[in-house]
Parts: sequence; C-alpha cells; structure tokens
Amino acid sequence: MADDKTKRDLRDRDRVSADEDYEVRYFAKQHRITPEQVRELIREHGNDRKILEREARKLRG
Repeated sequence: MADDKTKRDLRDRDRVSADEDYEVRYFAKQHRITPEQVRELIREHGNDRKILEREARKLRG
C-alpha cells in the first residue's frame, strides 16, 4: 500500500523503507552509494536510519 503523501509527520523519519523506491534512491544519492547497496544494508542491518547512515559511511571508506 502506498504512503499517503498528504499526511506528513515525523513518525517514520527514523526509518528507510526498502519497499519505497523514492526513499531508497534518496538515501543512496544522499550517501553516494547505489540503490542496490542501500537495499543490501537494509537486509543486513534493518531499516533504522542512524544505523544505515553509519554503515553507508563505512562503505564509502
């Protein structure tokens, strides 16, 4: 089910959804990694944004 774009709040800002392509693309662009790498990070570490940011930094070296 797609997100309702009219309902905006901070409930899931601390998560990255692997099911939403725009979230994966945005996170990938923001951290200069590929969308495939983002999905792999989500599979390995879950969807917590802080953990994913830490792991994305490790990927870049």
